[in-house]
Amino acid sequence: MNCASRPSTADVPRAAAPPGRRVYAIGDIHGRLDLLDTLLMRIRADIQNGPAAKNILIFLGDYVDRGPDSRGVIERLSTLGSTDFECVFLKGNHEAMLLDFLDSAQGCPWLVNGGLDTVRAYAGDSPESTAAIDRAMGGAHYADGEGALRDLLRARMPRRHLAFLRALELTHREGDYVFVHAGINPALPLSAQREADLIWIRTPFLDHDGDLGVIVVHGHTTAEQPQIFPHRIGIDTRAWASGVLTAVVLYGERRTFIHT
Repeated sequence: MNCASRPSTADVPRAAAPPGRRVYAIGDIHGRLDLLDTLLMRIRADIQNGPAAKNILIFLGDYVDRGPDSRGVIERLSTLGSTDFECVFLKGNHEAMLLDFLDSAQGCPWLVNGGLDTVRAYAGDSPESTAAIDRAMGGAHYADGEGALRDLLRARMPRRHLAFLRALELTHREGDYVFVHAGINPALPLSAQREADLIWIRTPFLDHDGDLGVIVVHGHTTAEQPQIFPHRIGIDTRAWASGVLTAVVLYGERRTFIHT
């Protein structure tokens, strides 16, 4: 797969991961456990074939919704452990919407943004669960149906899955790279970034051409192939629909990609 890029300017310094550390940043999974398992297999092979290093996997958020197995994805990530690597899990806007849905009795746009796929993944496909979802969505008032689905999800989600979701981080830094779900607000320093921007922003971040002081590695905004610009790398290749889950590999000044 080729990578779209904008020509780098001569005054942009070459970014680097910390010495002796190899970083794998993984884009938006969206319920595709099959692709996650394939990518993890290829990452493990890359680790075995690569130079000796401390390996870190950074997941950029949006683990749930749209794909068929959000529960399986959270199960895999929440139990992921290996002597080969350490893991960092970041929060995406879809995890934020899921938590808002669980915590609030107010209306939430999550169900119509892929959330119903996650409810189905946790509720299972038994006749009883299917009937409960159908009854909820067919209620006389949408709020009544939403409340029934909230109760169903609360009952079916394992506590450790909920604990995993509540412990997600917003940012992570490795050398000259900062990892976030959506991007950063170019008008604010890194220390003053707001959660809403980190998990939701598109413009003005995507249109920004100036120096951010770091290279921002992000997901959230989809493209057919990784997007490489002077101060950001986007790796959301719409895995849930395209079948292509992408990781960028950062080692020293090198950047390579692994795809399903």
